Amino acid sequence: MKEDSPEAKAELLLQLSKEVSRIAGSLAQLSIGAEQPLRPNYPFSNQNEFDVPIERVEWLIRARRNRARYLTPELFADPAWDILLDLLRAEIAHERVSVSSACIAAAVPQTTGLRWLRTLEEHGLVVRQCDLHDARRSFVLLSQETSIALRRYFLEVVGGPPTD
Repeated sequence: MKEDSPEAKAELLLQLSKEVSRIAGSLAQLSIGAEQPLRPNYPFSNQNEFDVPIERVEWLIRARRNRARYLTPELFADPAWDILLDLLRAEIAHERVSVSSACIAAAVPQTTGLRWLRTLEEHGLVVRQCDLHDARRSFVLLSQETSIALRRYFLEVVGGPPTD
């Protein structure tokens, strides 16, 4: 894979998004002195019949990014779906996602990502939470209904964990 190829850039964006989410979670933990990972109050997170393997979500995210190896990526831009997939991945991993990280996950310019986040919020698909320790930052998470719908989608449409 060439260093400047679209698939290399997409993979780098995915890695950066994960790293930004991890760092944001670590900083949030440090700011409140938490020893355990922060766990949003998700009633369906890894607890029941809606349990979705994180490997399957990560597989779909990678598959979407790898399309750029075969087809023109601009034809398949879907920032809303990319944001929702990343938020589901973060929910399953018990990670918090800052607004800026969600925009990075969408692989679009920041202004476009913010516009899509606002649209998702207006439709009740995502919820913003202010950081109680840093008023300059807010987090975004799936609404309970969206979490259930995405988990059902994965279980009914995408299927179980990937086979290696």
